[in-house]
Amino acid sequence: QVQLVESGGGLVQAGGSLRLSCAASGGTFSSYAMGWFRQAPGKEREFAATISWSGGSVAYSDSVKGRFTISRDNARKTVYLQINSLKPEDTAVYYCAANSRNMYGRRLYTGPEDYNYWGQGTQVTVSS
Repeated sequence: QVQLVESGGGLVQAGGSLRLSCAASGGTFSSYAMGWFRQAPGKEREFAATISWSGGSVAYSDSVKGRFTISRDNARKTVYLQINSLKPEDTAVYYCAANSRNMYGRRLYTGPEDYNYWGQGTQVTVSS
């Protein structure tokens, strides 16, 4: 079993920055692709960013590209999401997720169906 715990959310003014963290326990974190998703009130969960098991490949949704940066520290079993130039439309619960079904996978995974472990989420609220 893999447990994921997000932290770093909060209330921030538009234009500000946050750094989200997701600490993993259990499993073999260094072999998993990791992703960040977000869900705004009344909307479906949407993909934000993903990173390969090695950290060598990343991908972003068009809505966050250029403002979000995903990274990982396999020694610390932690994945990060640096969020800059925050906008009110970034307000959402942010979830990290792990894909343990495709260990050392060779592609990037952008769908929620690709992930089988999820954290509880951290709230990000951006005021205008």
